[in-house]
Parts: sequence; C-alpha cells; structure tokens
Amino acid sequence: MTAILSVKGAVKTFGAVEALRGVDLRIAPGEIHAVCGDNGAGKSTLIKLVSGVEQPDAGTIRLRGEPIAFASPHQALEAGIATIYQDLGLAPRMTIYQNIFMGSELERRLLGLKYLDKLAMREESRAWLDRLGIDVTSVDTPVENLSGGQRQAVAICRALRWNAEVIIMDEPTAALGVRETEHVLDLIRMLKQQGTTVVVVSHNMTHVAALADRATILRSGRTQTELSLDGVTPETLSRLILSGAAA
Repeated sequence: MTAILSVKGAVKTFGAVEALRGVDLRIAPGEIHAVCGDNGAGKSTLIKLVSGVEQPDAGTIRLRGEPIAFASPHQALEAGIATIYQDLGLAPRMTIYQNIFMGSELERRLLGLKYLDKLAMREESRAWLDRLGIDVTSVDTPVENLSGGQRQAVAICRALRWNAEVIIMDEPTAALGVRETEHVLDLIRMLKQQGTTVVVVSHNMTHVAALADRATILRSGRTQTELSLDGVTPETLSRLILSGAAA
C-alpha cells in the first residue's frame, strides 16, 4: 500500500510518562481510517504528532512518501493536513463565513487601501456549503445558532478551504443526537467520495464499523493491530480493544 500519511516507530514521552512507545500508522489515499483504543492508549498524542502540535522524540512521519517535521499546526495545515478537534475550534458569535475564513481572510484594494472582501468570502462560503449539501438560510448566521451537525460542516468547510488532503476528526459525533450523528457520518462519507482522506478518532465502534475502511488499534502507547473493516462487526472491534489481541 502506498500511504499518503504514515508514522513509523513514533515515541513520545512527557516527563516520566511514555505516551507513545513505537507506534506505526499507515493511511491510504482516499480512505476513511479509524484510530481506536481505550483511554490512555495514545490516540490523542499520536494525532498531536501528526498535526504538528507536538514533535516525536523518535520515529518518522511521512506525507506522500516524504519525511516531514512540523513545528506547528499551521505548518501541517499548509502541507495539507487539517485537524478538527472535538470542540471544533469555532468562534460561536462570529458568522459562518467569518469562521470558514478565520485566519485566511480575503482582501481587496480600493484607492490603495486594503479592505476585507466580504462579498467574495460570502459567495465562496456558500459554494463550500453547497459542495457538502448543507442548507443554511444565510452565511451571515452566527455559528452559535447552528445545530451540532451544521457546526461540524462549517469546520469541515474551513479545512477544505485550506486544500486539506487529509482531514483528522477527533470524536466527530460526540455529544450529538441520533439525527445529527447520521448527518455527520454522511458528511464524512461525502468527503471520501470527493477524494479526501479522513482519519477518525472514535470510541464508538458502531460508527467505526459502519464508516471506516480500515482501523488501527492502539494499546498502552503501541500499535496493537491494523485491520480491514470489511465485514467486521462492532462487537469484534470492542473485543479486540478489550483483549489486546492482534486481528
């Protein structure tokens, strides 16, 4: 398999705590890949390494086959890796279009002066939402007035606007109702259909089994197993996590 993103032998310690003790991860282009494991397995630390929040003490990370070393999340984003954390990182009182363009606002010049090009940002935001099939009354709607699923869509639009090839989603369905959860799962499937690689970190094995192509299970800071999820049930995944056995 030619990986778009891979991790080999990643080690990360925080003082006396060994958070990662030689983790391997391989993500194929265009797949939905789940990262699973109990609390303390190393999932969050692994994602922080890949997204540039932390740097590994040992091991290598490769993007499109080339070794990478991100000094910040912004570097990872510029390289094509966007991470959407559970809190989504949105500004609730700002509008949809302001959130989508946060940190990358469009500008225009008038009489030698720079102004925010609000019209262009509104039009482009609408286009991104349409691409995901999201229906909102106005892109001037404050994010705090949106449903959980709609907020997740705004975060995805912001990632896509940065031309992200790999989107990492941390517990994307946490605290959502049944209807909103299905909406978010459909959004993830749509991303795959459009060619985006998605990495989902989740405790919900029902969602993982229904959504992902493959999964990597971590245990005590190591890679326990990697497996195809074709025909694998949520119960089987849960047993693997609890038992510590290889697939």
